Amino acid sequence: MAAVKSVKIDGEHVHIFNSAIYIFESQSGYTLELDLVVSEVTERKYKNVQNLIMEIELESGKLIDSIMHLKSLQGGLPQLNLFCDIEDIDGYEELDRVNESSSCFPDVEEGITLEEIRKVEMPNENISLKLNLPINQVEWLKKQKKPILNEMFTEMIYQFLKKHE
Repeated sequence: MAAVKSVKIDGEHVHIFNSAIYIFESQSGYTLELDLVVSEVTERKYKNVQNLIMEIELESGKLIDSIMHLKSLQGGLPQLNLFCDIEDIDGYEELDRVNESSSCFPDVEEGITLEEIRKVEMPNENISLKLNLPINQVEWLKKQKKPILNEMFTEMIYQFLKKHE
């Protein structure tokens, strides 16, 4: 199977943890398929975009430039699953060909954990808390800027987790 060396989406380099690129054969024609395991941050950035300009460099040095469409597949790890129809498979000889009955369908999640992905890029999420605190603490918290509070709570939680592991 051809190996992906690097990927750019809309001109921006994307860190990939694992990938598979192949030709899917069906009665209606051929589709170039690209499955990528990426960080949660990358998945969230692109998951609602329908068409992406892809620059794919294979380990062999071959470059594939294409506008690809995103499809949603449910999996355990953050993924981008992309495809584009191709009329002529000439020039794609080094890519594996699969169809619905293929037994060797690529599994890009094998050997990767969410913890490993989060070591490279940890996503942040907003959270709202309802607390019951003494009024002087509430007044102090209200006076603080959001970045200071984010840093304070992040450090506090990491210290608490470290102490209770």
